[in-house]
Amino acid sequence: MTASTSTITQPLGATQWFPGDFFRVPVIAVFRGLSAAEAVRLSVRAWDAGVEHVEIPIQTLDAVPVLQAVADAAAERGLVIGAGTVTTIEQLDAATNVGVAFTVSPGLDPAIVAESVRRGIPHLPGIATATEILQARALGLTWVKAFPASLLGAAWVKAQKGPYPDTNFIATGGVTAVNAPEFLAAGTSVVGLSGAFADDAQLDLVRALIAGLRK
Repeated sequence: MTASTSTITQPLGATQWFPGDFFRVPVIAVFRGLSAAEAVRLSVRAWDAGVEHVEIPIQTLDAVPVLQAVADAAAERGLVIGAGTVTTIEQLDAATNVGVAFTVSPGLDPAIVAESVRRGIPHLPGIATATEILQARALGLTWVKAFPASLLGAAWVKAQKGPYPDTNFIATGGVTAVNAPEFLAAGTSVVGLSGAFADDAQLDLVRALIAGLRK
């Protein structure tokens, strides 16, 4: 039996991931392709605005030092970070070595989910169809990443909350401080923002959004 088949037929216990107080702030910051210095600078702006979680994609191992730099800066504030674009065990190894609090993927890979469960690292798989949501639920997942959110749209999230009311969606990919309220109103639990933290005008919107929606 393959690893993928066994994870689908055996409960993983991943429903314990992301307890109710984990995402007290319904906004995470996602910083891709930046230098370590710039990633830390923007992370500080995000944290100062009230964001608690930063995600650093590590699609290449060159990004791991950036992840480490932001993790170190977060630790000084008593915060934790996540690693994004985790699609291989090698990337999961790198994220584990840094000590991230969660990992994120653009897609759903049962083998990655199973290994994340084994290591005790919460994982957010990317989904874009009702079938993928059903597959994620079969793996014990109640939190998923709606990606790319800009193409799926807020109405898509609202539609999926009908048959899957207990599934929590994090919308990333093209979400801005301007359209974030639309996604949250549609039933999205958390939105992932990127460029908003480099833009003073959007940063003000982020502060207002967090102030109005903080759990």
